[in-house]
Amino acid sequence: MKKQIVMLPVVMLMMGGLAYGQSQSTQQTAPPPPQRQGAGSDLGHGAGDVGKGTGKGVGTAAGGVGKGAADVVTLHPIAGAESVGKGGAKGAGQVGVGAAKGAGKVTEGTGKLLAKPFHHGHKKDDQSVPPPGL
Repeated sequence: MKKQIVMLPVVMLMMGGLAYGQSQSTQQTAPPPPQRQGAGSDLGHGAGDVGKGTGKGVGTAAGGVGKGAADVVTLHPIAGAESVGKGGAKGAGQVGVGAAKGAGKVTEGTGKLLAKPFHHGHKKDDQSVPPPGL
C-alpha cells in the first residue's frame, strides 16, 4: 500500500508532463515576404555601388603602382612596368563594374520615381460582394 501511495504522485507528474508537451504548439510562422526597395533606396544604393567600385579600383591601381615602383627600385624595370599595367587594368575594371552596377540601380530608382504618379489609385475592385440588385 505504501509503495502505491509513493508511485501515485510520480505517475501523476509524468502524465501531467506528457499532457503539457502535447498541448504546446510547435508551429512556426512563415517570415513575411521581403519588402520591395523604394526609389530613394535604389538611388542611394546605386551611388554607393559607384563609390565602392571607384574605391576598389583606386586601391588596386595604387597597389599596382606601388609594386611597380618597388620593382623599379630593385632594378626589375620589366616586372615594374608589368605590375603598373596589371594594377591599372584591374583598377579600371573594378571602377567599370562599380559604375555599371551603380548606374543600373540609379536607373531603376529613377524609373520607379517617374512611374509612381501613374501607378497609384488603381486598386482592384472587390469582386467578392455582388452588386446591389442581383
